[in-house]
Amino acid sequence: MQSVPLSISSFLDSSYQLTQENIDFYQKNRYIKLKEVLNQEIIEYFNLAISKQVNEMNQEKTALDERTTYGKAFLQLFNLWVENPIVKELIFSKRIAKIASDLMEVDDVRLYHDQALFKEGGGGITPWHADQYYWPLETDKTITAWIPLQATPLEMGPLEFSAGSHAIIEGRELEIGDESEEVIQKKLRVTDFKHVIEAFDLGEISFHSGWVFHRAGANVTNDMRKVMTIIYMDKDMILKNPENKNQLNDWNTWCPGAKVGEVINSPINPILYSK
Repeated sequence: MQSVPLSISSFLDSSYQLTQENIDFYQKNRYIKLKEVLNQEIIEYFNLAISKQVNEMNQEKTALDERTTYGKAFLQLFNLWVENPIVKELIFSKRIAKIASDLMEVDDVRLYHDQALFKEGGGGITPWHADQYYWPLETDKTITAWIPLQATPLEMGPLEFSAGSHAIIEGRELEIGDESEEVIQKKLRVTDFKHVIEAFDLGEISFHSGWVFHRAGANVTNDMRKVMTIIYMDKDMILKNPENKNQLNDWNTWCPGAKVGEVINSPINPILYSK
């Protein structure tokens, strides 16, 4: 079995120094972008490993122009860490998990699941949405690390945020699609929440909470926009009674064996960082 170079494993275990200003910014806006979390060696190494795994797992055969809005948004593959021990090294990184823990102001975090989001050249928008619509989780102590595997200019469709929009209830009941784009965009237009649209430098990653609204533009380049995401939750996250079919599916898929009203502690929800 291929082993990860020591320079990479050591870096993934090293600490990234957050400031109190960073934490305060996240708590207010429920998103943050952080530069130089990863270095060029890490990005290039995992770009190759994750791209290979996505190619092996991807079963999308429908032509891009024949797909739904959701289907045009990205190729979406889940829990690559279970299939690939190299990818697992990134998903289990203490460096990234500690940032997630510190931003959420919790002592320990566990994995909800990972997903690769590869937006093809010519791929469409990712409509406005809040991730936690899909999750049967009791509290908002959730956070997603969005990790571009290349520098991501505006033309490739980087993640956009509505800063502080976790305070909005309207739109939380919508799954990703044309309706969520229209309804949420209309709601956000009459609020004071800042719409943040910025490129990502190489090694820059973002973190956002489960209820903050976000989207991504189309990829108007000919290149694949490759992104890996890691979704973390508080170690003591309770499974709630699912409120829609998507939450029921997530329970069965990503929290196998967990019981409503109890801490989610399945074999595929390990603790990734503990103080």
